[in-house]
Amino acid sequence: MIGFLRGVLVAKKPPSLLVDVRGVGYEVDAPMSTFYGLPELGAEVTLFTHLSIREDAHSLFGFITESERSLFRTLIKVNGIGARLALGILSGLSAEEFHRAVEYQDTARLVRLPGVGKKTAERLIIELRDRLPDLGTVTLPGTGTVPPPAASPVDDATSALIALGFKPQDAHTLVRNVATEGKTSEEIIRLALQSAGK
Repeated sequence: MIGFLRGVLVAKKPPSLLVDVRGVGYEVDAPMSTFYGLPELGAEVTLFTHLSIREDAHSLFGFITESERSLFRTLIKVNGIGARLALGILSGLSAEEFHRAVEYQDTARLVRLPGVGKKTAERLIIELRDRLPDLGTVTLPGTGTVPPPAASPVDDATSALIALGFKPQDAHTLVRNVATEGKTSEEIIRLALQSAGK
């Protein structure tokens, strides 16, 4: 089992990261909540990880805090919640917001997340209200800076929203409806997710 990775952040294109750990490049999928806390490319980063092994794939998921990883692991134990949907949930709500939504049985807040319908929201509340992980947070972000590479933040943001479960047309609409000039892809994604949650 891989408990965490510490290495140089080589690439970040939501929802995927590439981390160089002493010459070995680890491909890691992460929620947007983790992307918001990442350092610039070329800086050292530490991620808590979860390794998923299936017949057809080995997937590594990374999180900036231990509480995010704990919530992810709890979510994928719920019937009908796979790793991609769990990443989408963590991208749309912080661990604290998700706890509150479950505690107050706020299905309306949950159904605004991509891929979560009314039945899924109700199942999440019923199955998780007594077994959500503690929110004790351990954060181990990397430090240091290098200039970011030139890229199209709008295209990256749109691709990330599609990877998080939004239909392509909805992803394009969400990105088009937020002010994108001068913003990074992470900022555009955050604004788009906030507008989707309204």
